[in-house]
Amino acid sequence: MKTASVRDLHLKTSAILAEVEQGETFYIEKNGQVIGKLEYASDRPSPRFPDRSAFLATLPKMDEDYSTRFISEDRDRGLDW
Repeated sequence: MKTASVRDLHLKTSAILAEVEQGETFYIEKNGQVIGKLEYASDRPSPRFPDRSAFLATLPKMDEDYSTRFISEDRDRGLDW
């Protein structure tokens, strides 16, 4: 177990994370108080987003590209971003 200040974490992020990847645990301190813990977490499953293809299939099909129309209308009114 190692400790690192918030400043150390800011200045040495890559080096600290490299050690974490090797299995080292870091306690992060702010003003001398432990506020967090960094540890290797590859065993945790990655979050998966739900499949939205069924939902998207229920949306009505658009026969016109409205974004192009809106941009053209804004330009016609002199609202060129």
